[in-house]
This record gives sequence, structure tokens and C-alpha cells, in this order.
Amino acid sequence: MRFAGRIVLVSMALLATGVNFLGQTANTSQTTPQNQQKDTSIVEITAVPNRPTFASTAEMVQLGVFEIEYGFEAAKGHQNINGLLKWGAVKNLELWFLNNPIERDSGTAGLGDSGAGFKYKLFPQKNARPTLAVLYVATLPTARPELGVGATAHLAQVLVSKDFGKHHFDVNEGVQFVGRPLSTGFDRTYFTALSYFRPLRGKWGYTGEIAGFSRRNANTPATMTLLNAAIYNLSPRLVLDGGAYVGAYGQLPRVTVFAGVTYSVANLYHLRPSQCSSR
Repeated sequence: MRFAGRIVLVSMALLATGVNFLGQTANTSQTTPQNQQKDTSIVEITAVPNRPTFASTAEMVQLGVFEIEYGFEAAKGHQNINGLLKWGAVKNLELWFLNNPIERDSGTAGLGDSGAGFKYKLFPQKNARPTLAVLYVATLPTARPELGVGATAHLAQVLVSKDFGKHHFDVNEGVQFVGRPLSTGFDRTYFTALSYFRPLRGKWGYTGEIAGFSRRNANTPATMTLLNAAIYNLSPRLVLDGGAYVGAYGQLPRVTVFAGVTYSVANLYHLRPSQCSSR
């Protein structure tokens, strides 16, 4: 899933979000089989998390549902709060807004970058066919240069999600074009992520991921991260997560810990979820 400011850079540099472009902008992550909409007879709102992984799920929130994801991460010399707002505006289309309300790096703190974009589902999972979607996020340089990208960036990804019994996989492949703050043109970097989820006992679940970004330029080498997290479904519409990811390669903190929440707030169209899923 998360893509804005520092998170965007970290996520996208991972073979491990990138985040709120998430500022995330890049990333989260993230999706659990029990959170997916497979049975149209289910009438209650069900959360569809992108966090805590950098990969984003190809599954969608229900039509009309407004959902939020917020979390924090902390490492040596780096801390932030990152957020993603999602809305099922029309059938198969999610609108995204990402932001890092707080970013702190090497003693400098302030507002992080922001982002806006959309996710569109091309077709749902059926038999051997996975769910396929595309994601676009534009990074808005709302942070000071020392805290953010310092220029506009564009991220485009192909998202694939598939269940094999209780085992759920998300695969992301994409490219990001990052503006050069002191010159014209864009640098290019590629993002790859593979995340895995499995429910455990009761309301608990486990997710793991390998993700990263290719070399962007001479000053920004390739990165790779390995992530492990616990998931707890407090209710169908409220999901908690917590864990850590390791900077296995590149200029990243050795260990970053994180925790967050995904909550489906309401159906803004004032329709029953059953009506949403059938439209």
C-alpha cells in the first residue's frame, strides 16, 4: 500500500511503499483475504487495507465507502506519521489522497509531502484468474526540500492479487518519474513488491513482504526491504497492524518499526453495503 515525502522515497526504493506516495507515497499493504469482497451477500462494510506493506492490493473498497489508513514509523534518525484516504467514488474506481502530517529526519521536522491519485480495477478474481488493477499517484512537494522529494513525481503501477486457499498474495510492478529540483526533466525508478498474508488463530493474521526500488540516479541507489507484521481484525471495518521492516540493501535505516490502523468510516452514498456491491 502508503506514498508522501520521505515515505514515498523509502517505499519506492524498497524491494520491500513506496507510500502517501504515501508519503507514502508511497506504500501499504496489507490486504487480507478476509477483508476482500467475494460474497455479495455480505451486507456489512468491510475494510480493505493497503497497509502495512509497501505493496497495494488490487482489491477495492465498496462503492461509496470512505476509508482511512493512518500509522507511524520510527527508526534511527527518522520518524513520521503517514496517512491514506480512500473513497469508492464509482464502481471499480477508488480516489486517493495521501499525506504525511508529520515528518522528522536527522533532527529536522515538519509537514511531509502529499499525494493524490486513483486505483482502477480492470477485472476481479475468478477461478485461476487474479484480480488486476492499475494505480496512479502524483506526489505534491508540500514538504521542505530536506524532508521531501522537492519536486513533483508520478507513480504508475500494475497491481495483481490472488488467493490460494487461506494464502493471499499481492504483486506490484511499477515505475516512478521524479522531478529534478534544480533542473528540468525527470529521473526514473522501478518498483517491485511481493507481499503475503495468512490468517492465524482467531482474529490474528500475519503478513510478510519483500519490496524495493531500482537506482534512481547517482545520488539515490537501489533499495530493498524485508517486512514482517501482525494483523488484528478488531471488527470487519477496523483493522490494526504492527511490525517492522529491515533495510536489506541501500541507504535505509537498518530497522524501522511501525503500527497503524485501517478504518472504514461510512458509506457516503447512504446505501447499504449490499446495494453498493451490486452496482
